[in-house]
Amino acid sequence: MPPPPITTREAATRLARAIASDISLYNEQKIIKGIENDSLFDVLKDEIEEGRELYRSRVAADLFASTNFFDRAVVDIILRSKAHIKSKIW
Repeated sequence: MPPPPITTREAATRLARAIASDISLYNEQKIIKGIENDSLFDVLKDEIEEGRELYRSRVAADLFASTNFFDRAVVDIILRSKAHIKSKIW
């Protein structure tokens, strides 16, 4: 039996950040190349979509629809932590 859906903002935020951390951890070289070539979201399209689907499957539908926790986690965890990488966009 699957676990009940996440219904609190705090738990949803933690899940989003954990998924984004996994994407970052397992795709370091892709992220570096994507930032350097200004193609990060193209390079990580499949990984981000897979993460978003996992997040959607674990969070209550109304909470998913009314927040952007997953997208914020992608920016905070993947982009902000790689701000030291040279890019023509910053």
